[in-house]
Amino acid sequence: MRLGINLGYWGAGMDGDNLAVAQEADRLGYDVCWAAEAYGSDGPTVLAWVAAQTESIDVGSAIMQIPARQPAMTAMTAATLDSLSGGRFRLGLGVSGPQVSEGWYGVKFDKPLARTREYVEIVRKAMTRERLSYEGQHWTLPLPDGPGKPLKLTVHPQREHIPLYIAAIGPKNLEQTGEIADGALLIFPSADHLEDTAVKHLRAGREKAGLTMDGFDVCPTVPLAVGDDVNGLADMFRPYTALYVGGMGSPKQNFYNQLAQRMGYEKEAAEIQEKYLSGDKNGAAAAVPHQLIDQTTLLGSVERIAERMQAYAAVGVTTLTLAPAGFTLDERIAALRAGTDALERAGLA
Repeated sequence: MRLGINLGYWGAGMDGDNLAVAQEADRLGYDVCWAAEAYGSDGPTVLAWVAAQTESIDVGSAIMQIPARQPAMTAMTAATLDSLSGGRFRLGLGVSGPQVSEGWYGVKFDKPLARTREYVEIVRKAMTRERLSYEGQHWTLPLPDGPGKPLKLTVHPQREHIPLYIAAIGPKNLEQTGEIADGALLIFPSADHLEDTAVKHLRAGREKAGLTMDGFDVCPTVPLAVGDDVNGLADMFRPYTALYVGGMGSPKQNFYNQLAQRMGYEKEAAEIQEKYLSGDKNGAAAAVPHQLIDQTTLLGSVERIAERMQAYAAVGVTTLTLAPAGFTLDERIAALRAGTDALERAGLA
């Protein structure tokens, strides 16, 4: 099992530290460094900055939002980043959510599966450097009855095939991801539930495409905190878990809340959401069960973390992306090093 890191969003006051974390991960032999975007920092700019100041670690978008860019623009960006980084770019895509898609980008959040499938087809076709033409439900290239003509990408990517990942949570999206992508970006992964909540759906998609799970990258992001007080460490992540389970979406459309329900936390997920959306963020954080946090993070001693890593590997995780927590840069670097120590202790390096 490989290790990655997730820097999250840029511009939160830790930019210098984030770069130092990425450089240390590069030195330690981590496989990939992911960066996110929502409605603040964009992913590609951050990844170019990191790639320019690292040597061997891959850089990946987790995610580039589908409603933010036309697919041909995404192909251009992917090809450029792959060329500039010397073949170290991984393209992670996702539809985001209805609030961001419609509120920030003005793009209707409808038929996300069909939209994702078409988007991936166009991106991949563009990156082959064939002349680009496409007829779909959501995109038609070139536009009919106009001056447009099929064009081809002028930038040569470093590699013929740039790995393409999709951020997926729901069963149908996971199945499609297994069918059309090279990897899946997962969030709030519990090793105890991952087979039922994700892997079996990915496997079904692979089988639909006549493929196996061999070579497919199952890549969940897991917050990491090292120390002796597991309960105290878990409390660090209460606001984070409450934000996603309670506040990322409307009462009817919160994919993270639905995931918590599928993990057996129906009553708790409803309470967290009710409190969060009513403005009681502290109450929502307090309502998050300790077990939910513990199952979806790596907490405690190196030995305890190593045992949890073995459980993730056993259920099919191929790249475990760590989000090292700490109040200082030294604490985050120490967590990063503990991650590599735990992987070796687990016999997975």
